[in-house]
Amino acid sequence: MPEQSNDYRVVVFGAGGVGKSSLVLRFVKGTFRESYIPTIEDTYRQVISCDKSICTLQITDTTGSHQFPAMQRLSISKGHAFILVYSITSQQSLEELKPIYEQICQIKGDIESIPIMLVGNKNDENQNREIESSEGEAMAKKWKCAFMETSAKTNHNVKELFQELLNLEKRRTVSLQIDGKKSKQQKRKEKLKGKCVVM
Repeated sequence: MPEQSNDYRVVVFGAGGVGKSSLVLRFVKGTFRESYIPTIEDTYRQVISCDKSICTLQITDTTGSHQFPAMQRLSISKGHAFILVYSITSQQSLEELKPIYEQICQIKGDIESIPIMLVGNKNDENQNREIESSEGEAMAKKWKCAFMETSAKTNHNVKELFQELLNLEKRRTVSLQIDGKKSKQQKRKEKLKGKCVVM
């Protein structure tokens, strides 16, 4: 039986310096820092609504280097949804996502039912663009995942990215909006039902 947990785990992958932490911090805390500090692994929590009850969106911000393959495999096996980030200013950063995507396929098997977003970050740096939007879209089509361009710096599409990722979840109803108007009794009833609604 799969573990029933109130956590919805989103894992963020990408090369070093593409802005993974910036995107996560912008979403969770609404902040942006100019300086680059390499991440080993950080986890952030945000309360969301899930199957009409409240659960925790757990965002794992992974390391940008491939020094920890065991950690990467563990993150993939525990993850419910994935954000693959590259920088529109670096062709290399898109190339580095390919082995990660292949590993997700390998560990998860049927990825058609798993929410994956390919994200081109730093779209505020158009003058240094190396990857056109069309190239990102083509890659997303090939990988059968969703695509979006973002800017953690200008807060462009950051909330939308997480909302869209949750919209892709077919097996549960997950949403960023918290509806706290239901009575405890109603919530308990709905919990007991445990039914999934396909939107």
